[in-house]
This record gives sequence, structure tokens and C-alpha cells, in this order.
Amino acid sequence: MQTEPFKIITPLAPRVPILISVPHCGVLFPDEIKNDYNQELIKAPDDTDWFVDQLYDFATEMGITMITAQYSRWVIDINRDPESKPLYDDGRIITELCPTATFAGEDIYKEGCKPNEDEVKRRITAYYNPYYTKITELLEDLKKEFGQVIFWDSHSIREYVPLIRKDKFPDLILGDNDGKTAHPSLSKSALENLEKSGLEVRHNTPFKGGHLTRYFGQPHNNQHGLQLEMTKVNYMDDQEVNYHTQRAEKIRTMLKEVFQGLLVKLEELK
Repeated sequence: MQTEPFKIITPLAPRVPILISVPHCGVLFPDEIKNDYNQELIKAPDDTDWFVDQLYDFATEMGITMITAQYSRWVIDINRDPESKPLYDDGRIITELCPTATFAGEDIYKEGCKPNEDEVKRRITAYYNPYYTKITELLEDLKKEFGQVIFWDSHSIREYVPLIRKDKFPDLILGDNDGKTAHPSLSKSALENLEKSGLEVRHNTPFKGGHLTRYFGQPHNNQHGLQLEMTKVNYMDDQEVNYHTQRAEKIRTMLKEVFQGLLVKLEELK
């Protein structure tokens, strides 16, 4: 039986108008294409946003709904434009909609097994579109109850990814596509609470928010989108392999304050 492309984690407390998305935590590969991959690499797909769904699992106790991807981003990257239009124009390397190499430049597929155009279209229909359709349904349902809603897209990245950036990444990067995807008061509130952590915080540099944030961030439609990228060492060990409970707890405490602040500001926008 085929696995759903996404998992919904419903609130344990009375729900609030925030939806958290975790699009890169999936590690599954569909049976029909699994054998096309380098079998050693897919045992632990390195470009996964490891444990981000676990990091945010406190959110349900705050009444926040979560959606997480089940399949690996190596099947299809649901935070990319479906027509593979570049998200940035500064010359940086961006992996394809259906990646063929890791961030370290390793070939993901066995020789001769890379997906062709028809296969990419099939994956859009089977795995990509359902994620977007479900988010649309969840946001519309929240807006019916609350009027305004926040879409929060959650990511993590290694401190060093030389193919993307020569320098170390900042600890926390909030993206709102240069103010286009969320009301300024929401971005300001999130930044202020992120900065209380004492970590290095950046706004729209070097990430402005991926396709999900840009697609669902529609302030004119009472729908605000924010993306948070963080370096993995903030909640994992120094090797960025294992979940680090003490480090993670500091991040979780900070994120709770971020969401509490956002709910206050969202109420003021009504």
C-alpha cells in the first residue's frame, strides 16, 4: 500500500491560526522508483532536514497544526518551483525539482536511472501536488475560523555547504521574500523573539523563503508566510548526526515565544 505524501499532526489543545510545514524531513522512497537510487546513499539521505519534525513537536500542545512530508526531497523537492524556475538570481547552485546529486555533489541515481521529463511530471502529480492541495485546505479551514492565518515553513541546513555558500551559515535565517509574504509586524515580532536567543539571526539573507513560503504567503489574502532556516548544530551534535536534547530544548523554548508573539500580533491585525 502506497504511503501518503504527507502526515498531518493535529493539535492537542484548542487550535490556533498557525500551520507549520516541514517539507524536508521525509526519508521514504516509493517502491516503484527505490531501486533507481544509489542504495548506500538512500539509507540515510544526507540532505534531509533531520529531526525538524521532532524539534517542533511541542507545537501541537499550543494548538498548532503541523504537516510533514513523508518522502525524501530526493524523490521530489516540494519547496522548489514546479517548473524549476530559479528562486534566486545571484548565481548560486540550486538543486533541481527532482535532484540528481547531493549538496556534496554525489550522484543520487544509478547510471541511466535519472528521471526523464515524463517521470518528473508523474512525481509532481503523485507527491508534490497533494502536499500543496492539503496545505490549501488546512489554511482555508483555519481562515474560516480565525480570519487570519500564519504559514510557517521549517527547515535546517548544515553549517557548511560549500556548493551553496563558502562561509558558515548564520544560526537562524527568517525569510519573508523581502517583505512580500507576511505583514511587517509579524516579521518584526518573529525577529525580535529570535534575537533574544543570542544566536546569529539574519533576515532574508542568504535565504528569502522557498517556493512554499512564496506560494502560500499572501498577506492581501489574510494569509502570512514565514520561513525559518536554522543550522543543524543548534539542535544536533557537533557532527550534525544525532539529536542533542539540551541544545534542542533551548531552541524549542525560543520557538514557543516566537509563536506566542505571532499570535498576539495576528490578533492585532484583525
